[in-house]
Amino acid sequence: MRWLVDAQLPPALARWLTSAGHEATHVFDLGMATASDDVIWRYAIDTTSVIVSKDEDFAIRAQLHGGAPVVWVRFGNVRRTEIIRRFQSALPDVVAGVERGEHLVELA
Repeated sequence: MRWLVDAQLPPALARWLTSAGHEATHVFDLGMATASDDVIWRYAIDTTSVIVSKDEDFAIRAQLHGGAPVVWVRFGNVRRTEIIRRFQSALPDVVAGVERGEHLVELA
């Protein structure tokens, strides 16, 4: 599965996903740190990537338009290690949801 990690989340999450056997890129690595949601959305669709974001706008797009699946990270500001721990714990369910065709998977 291919993942695109948005700017509000640490690049370490993309690296962790890669070490877990997925293809993952952070928007910083693509020179898209300040890109608009439209640009990121289009990139995700073009590369068949799952967007991982704290941005509610992506969650709304996913529900209204489909196109790119979105993992909406809904917990507050926590340390990088805690983000990765929570993602690691939820990853099987997140992957299963995306594979079932869910456009929006919430991670709280």
